[in-house]
Amino acid sequence: MPRNAKYQPITRLHRRTLYYCFGAVAVFALVYLYHRPIDAFAVPFEQHVAYMNVPPGTHNFVAKDSYDWRKAPFRNKIESYTPLPTGRPHTLPPIQYKFAQETSSQKRLREKRRVAVREEFERSWDSYKKFAWTRDELTPLSGKGDDTFGGWGATLVDSLDTLWIMGFKKEFYEAVEAVATIDFGKSDMSTISVFETTIRYLGGLLAAYDLSGEKVLLDKAIQLGEMLYRAFDTDNNMPQDRLAVEPSKLSDGPGFSSDNSICLAGIGSLTMEFTRLAQVTGQAKYYDAVARVTDFFDRAQNTTRIPGLFPIWVNAYKQDITQDRTFTMGAMADSTYEYFPKMFALLGGLEPVYEKLYKDSAEMIDKHLLYRPMIPDTARGQEILFSGSAHAKDPDHVSLDAEMQHLTCFIGGFFGLAGRIFENDHHVDLGAKLTEGCIFAYSSMPTGVMPEIFDIVACDSRSSCPWNATKWEEEVLRKTYAHSHDDFQDMVDELKLPEGFTDLRDKRYLLRPEAIESVFIMHRITGQEEYMDHAWDMFTSIRKHSSTRLANGQIIDITEADPSPLPEDKMESFWLAETLKYFYLIFSPPDMIDLDDWVFNTEAHPFRRPKWTQTVTATG
Repeated sequence: MPRNAKYQPITRLHRRTLYYCFGAVAVFALVYLYHRPIDAFAVPFEQHVAYMNVPPGTHNFVAKDSYDWRKAPFRNKIESYTPLPTGRPHTLPPIQYKFAQETSSQKRLREKRRVAVREEFERSWDSYKKFAWTRDELTPLSGKGDDTFGGWGATLVDSLDTLWIMGFKKEFYEAVEAVATIDFGKSDMSTISVFETTIRYLGGLLAAYDLSGEKVLLDKAIQLGEMLYRAFDTDNNMPQDRLAVEPSKLSDGPGFSSDNSICLAGIGSLTMEFTRLAQVTGQAKYYDAVARVTDFFDRAQNTTRIPGLFPIWVNAYKQDITQDRTFTMGAMADSTYEYFPKMFALLGGLEPVYEKLYKDSAEMIDKHLLYRPMIPDTARGQEILFSGSAHAKDPDHVSLDAEMQHLTCFIGGFFGLAGRIFENDHHVDLGAKLTEGCIFAYSSMPTGVMPEIFDIVACDSRSSCPWNATKWEEEVLRKTYAHSHDDFQDMVDELKLPEGFTDLRDKRYLLRPEAIESVFIMHRITGQEEYMDHAWDMFTSIRKHSSTRLANGQIIDITEADPSPLPEDKMESFWLAETLKYFYLIFSPPDMIDLDDWVFNTEAHPFRRPKWTQTVTATG
């Protein structure tokens, strides 16, 4: 208004006109905010509807290694290789649920949650880049690098496919450039774990290659695969638990023998990675190496103390699995069972032995390892199962140890996925109940996070299990070696035991992925939205109690919630490779890593399932 203009008072009519204008603007703003594209504010990255439709990489990354493992000696020559199964892959039953179109409000909530997971990953990744670049792990409190798995950048390689899936394409190619310079020709460690190196490094390289088509990733996978192949250079070609890096290069060395005691997972969990390497290179020797282990399992499966199940410890030197008496789906055994149905899918259903291994073992898992916990909420108890350990003198003398490990929480997804592949609704139902068990274990703890290992009262029957406070008290006293019933409440208070739980044997949470893995799989195969809510509760609880100023650390005590103690200065690579990936995927559109197109290794690295049109790249 000009400075000399005469002042005009605002009349009632003018005021009403202004109110209408302000009201119209407010309504427009609300409508815009509600109907705006999700990416405009909530999701600061591209939608991933066509994230797979990316042409093969055109970057000129060159692999650098001080030693060419293809030239390393292999003393125990193999005259003929077991070839990959040939023929048209079978059309397997669909795994994923046919999701309906989501509403705008459902999409808004899902995307909000997806962004939160992505931001948590980004925070950890940025700290890794700043403080521990190319090291195996970031220490999330002290902000340093640590080498625990060969010193080749375990977190770097393990996180490649997560970077791609989450849309961090710039960071992905920065990481690939660094991976190209990893020197698999040497290690500061005298021996390396064959199992861990296979699932984290080889699996990570192959999955990132499957996703991006970057040739240097295949080149590095071949070098690493050749090194790991030397673990099979034993008198009977059974793999070693640990590979001596430098002696493996010596043509006049003493040679190696297979182990007379190796855990089941160590010998039986190499199949997916070596099979995928054989598929993408056309080199039968990689498949042959693990097919020999599978043949051994096939011959020996009914010779154990619980025929159908495999014990924790294996004598690979004598190819004998009859001596050990302990059976579990938990630590040191888990991924061998996990790979039976997944190998069937990865080979397009062309190798029936994996169906046989799964079905024979699943029957005994159901019979001897699964149990219903006795908890006060009897209605919910009908929908909950756990998987414990069994000790057997012989098939007629089997006892159950009613424990539950966080590692064992993969079993819900295991049964659910296999139930779809082999069209067994009972196994899908088992998967749902086992997944509910882990959800229950999370929600029962003060922090909302499940411990590493706990014990609980097992029901005598799965069909009927009324709450029995006296039995719970007796079991608590037995587990804690308390002297009288007067000590019961003191022990419950001291140990912070929820009703039904008899011991929290390891109160830590190690940032493990197994529970969210099963929740993700069951959501994808059933379409039930409640799994997404459970996943969100789990994620927010984990984030709250594991966060450090830099990233996330292992929770020391899941019973200490207010206040939470400082996390441990430890963050394994699977936090970025598995845990956050599964959280991200459950909040992503279901076509992202469709389970009818991809199959995950035990480190959550997705491999392409074979299609009739798939081509094989012959390399080196």
